[in-house]
Amino acid sequence: MTATTTAPVAAPSAPPAPRGHSPRLRAWATRAPLLPALVFMIAVTQLPFVATLVISFFDWNALYPKARRFTGLDNYHQVLTDADLRRSVGTTALLTATVVLACLVLGLGLALLLDRRFRGRGVVRTLLIAPFLVVPVAAALLWKHVLYNPEYGLFNGLLHYVGGPQPDWISGTPLLAVEASLVWQWTPFMMLILLAGLQSRDQQQIEAARVDGASDWQIFRHLTLPHLRRYLELGALLGSIYIVQNFDAVFTLTSGGLGTANLPYTVYQSFYQAHENGLASAAGVLVVIGSIVIATFALRVVSSLFREEVSRA
Repeated sequence: MTATTTAPVAAPSAPPAPRGHSPRLRAWATRAPLLPALVFMIAVTQLPFVATLVISFFDWNALYPKARRFTGLDNYHQVLTDADLRRSVGTTALLTATVVLACLVLGLGLALLLDRRFRGRGVVRTLLIAPFLVVPVAAALLWKHVLYNPEYGLFNGLLHYVGGPQPDWISGTPLLAVEASLVWQWTPFMMLILLAGLQSRDQQQIEAARVDGASDWQIFRHLTLPHLRRYLELGALLGSIYIVQNFDAVFTLTSGGLGTANLPYTVYQSFYQAHENGLASAAGVLVVIGSIVIATFALRVVSSLFREEVSRA
């Protein structure tokens, strides 16, 4: 009896990959649903900016549209050398620095308060967030008529109750009045950012410091504050982006008078009151460039925060 050997059965080969489906084509197929949103975003944001950039190179008064002519960088030179515009740039810088620093300090204090456990913490957190949810124009009107009004405002009502003076808050301290309304509205934003930073701390490290006898101030100075550095930078940068472009509070409270005209309000005056389209466009382009510079630093801070969180995980 002879032994028979059978040849091993070959495994069925995989079907050939369909032709015409390259990785690049598959990548475009996955991105195709996003194209309408991308086209819409370009049409809404980038095309108007390009038109503004083109107009900024022309001497273009809306009252004399046929007299427009190309002037190159003359509008930018006028923006940078005009006394009123330079004053508005200084006012914008002062307003931004004051509001952002005050919001950071108050937001840090409120975040430290809400990081502790106490009865009714959820209700307190909701009430503290509420000012950030108010429409900016409505918030400015609230401060102008409900709080600042010299005849029936809440501030003068409290002063009258204790026998104090009855000042006109907006006329007496116009820039401070604008800053107070902005601080009230943007402190909750800083509080939320810093509260997120506090809740991402390493609790084991804090407990170890307490076991070693560290006081609350030492823990805050040597552990909490260094940990919050990135969050403080992020809050400062994002707050600066908004305050630099703020228009609502200045327009509603003071109408740009009494030395409170910032750069966005000066752009509004040049465009809607003086009808200088080219000059207003040049000033607007400078505002956008400044905002982009600040936003670039903000994105770098956000990226570093994400990298730190990934490394911890």
